[in-house]
Amino acid sequence: MVIKSVELETVCGVTSVLPENTLFEVAFAGKSNVGKSSMINTILNRKGMARISSQPGKTQTINFYNINNIGYLVDLPGYGYARANEEIKAQWGVMIENYLHQSQKLQAVFLLIDIRHEPSDNDCLMYDWINSQGFKPIIVATKADKLKSSQINSHVSRIRQVLGMKREDLLIPFSSETKVGKNELMDVIDNFLLRNPDQTPMTKEQLIEKKVLTAREEKEYILSKQGKEKETKTKERWKKTGKETKAQRQKKAMKKEQKKAVARKNKNKIKKK
Repeated sequence: MVIKSVELETVCGVTSVLPENTLFEVAFAGKSNVGKSSMINTILNRKGMARISSQPGKTQTINFYNINNIGYLVDLPGYGYARANEEIKAQWGVMIENYLHQSQKLQAVFLLIDIRHEPSDNDCLMYDWINSQGFKPIIVATKADKLKSSQINSHVSRIRQVLGMKREDLLIPFSSETKVGKNELMDVIDNFLLRNPDQTPMTKEQLIEKKVLTAREEKEYILSKQGKEKETKTKERWKKTGKETKAQRQKKAMKKEQKKAVARKNKNKIKKK
């Protein structure tokens, strides 16, 4: 999807009435200072659309961004800010809970987690709670540029393990600095916002076919589906080129040795006679 227009259409506070939108919605949740505002600005190609602050916990409203008049990106208040008083924390929780319960057009919830660290207790609670509300959270592992490329897979695996994610659950490493994961994330968003009302969202297999998932997840999926097909294709390729596979060479060498052993045995029998 090419972003042609973006408008912050609705801002809801604690006492606000949630809008009854007629377009599909996707919501983004995450711990304070996880990089949610930066991510939103990156995927919307708007530098200052979502206000970025060095002070965590600034997003205290539910913000509805109208994208191309085809759907809404919904920015939920950040959670887990230690310095916020208990009353404010409770208000944020009520706002998020009311939204998930009341929205008739919400299609998916994206949960942002800092890829550098294990999911916190608050992250785990939010993940489990979103699941309990009937949504399967899609994890966006932010700040991927802060890690070496060789570290990303191990950090992704640890996040999956701590959250108890299943193999088919989506996780997208993302960086607002390098734009890593931007295209994959936008394709997943498209999957939910651009589909017809009667269509169901694509499965993981279909998303892989559209090159939505990470290269590692795609490789794992392909290998699991192919099974011995890869080995068969390799053998066919060697047959076409006239070259032998390693297994064929070993088998031929073994037969040769067996023939030599039989010849030596027969020769010894003749000498004894």
